[in-house]
Amino acid sequence: MAARNTPALVISLDFELYWGVRDHLKLEAYKENLLGVRQVVPALLELFARYGIHATWATVGFLFCRDREELLASVPDLKPHYIDGRLSPYDSIAQVGAAESDDPFHYAPSLISMIAKTPFQEIATHTLSHYCCLEPERNIDAFRADLQAAQKLAAKWKIQLESIVFPRNQYDAQHLAVCRELGILAYRGNECSRIYKGRSWSNEKAVRRMLRLLDAYVNLTGHHSFSVSPDRLCSIPSSRFLRPYSSSLRLLEGMRLRRILSGLDYAANRSQAYHLWWHPHNFGSQLPENLAFLEKILAHFAKLRQSHGMESLNMGELAARVGFATPVGASA
Repeated sequence: MAARNTPALVISLDFELYWGVRDHLKLEAYKENLLGVRQVVPALLELFARYGIHATWATVGFLFCRDREELLASVPDLKPHYIDGRLSPYDSIAQVGAAESDDPFHYAPSLISMIAKTPFQEIATHTLSHYCCLEPERNIDAFRADLQAAQKLAAKWKIQLESIVFPRNQYDAQHLAVCRELGILAYRGNECSRIYKGRSWSNEKAVRRMLRLLDAYVNLTGHHSFSVSPDRLCSIPSSRFLRPYSSSLRLLEGMRLRRILSGLDYAANRSQAYHLWWHPHNFGSQLPENLAFLEKILAHFAKLRQSHGMESLNMGELAARVGFATPVGASA
């Protein structure tokens, strides 16, 4: 095994389909992106294989279900009671289709199977129901029940969930304690900046969103590379959200690319890790443009692998590197 301070690129994807956007986007309005995920996943896996990329796919537990019967059986007895009722999927779950063949927006067993069969891909959890931890009213027991239900579904696939990405990047010390209790070993933390600190959507401010957008093009908050140290739970913080291609901002694509490549260089020169993340549905429209942009990043990583020994590690592997667990998805 390489030395612990070897520079690394970590990639994680929030795999959620409509479960992750149902509270704020109408299905018809976002249908193209969601259907596009059926092309995005195999395209990403092919690109990852070409560049030797190890990635973590943080998957909403409901996506494992093969039909409505299994979906309904997976629902825990204790459910969240959000003040904003739009956040809970349970009132509308009866409207979900019968299976993946007639409802590609809520089921994804074929895509999960494809990911699971691809070497070096870790399947992690994005909770069972896209559980938003910091939305009122919070109930830590409901979170525990949600996570246990997600583990139960994954176990049917002989998948042990060892990493978590919290929906909307919302979590606190209580949620981390439950993760430790249930055997989760690593989580994606937030960037060390006030504009990235997790908070409920009702407390989100437009100015923070504007600053995050600007930070994608101009270095406002630093590169957010990091070194991992052993702790009770392994924090693998985000370095950069890979925003999707925007035709209205196409003249700024060079700036967006340089922002990420300079972060990779910064991490490589300091033997640190750099964590890039996005949602597969972000690439669901304008897939060629998004893949071309990503390939430029991966080609730069390949140069750093040659010049600095930079590695590609999924979250489980990075946690294992500092003594947390056996690498997940590390064999074909």
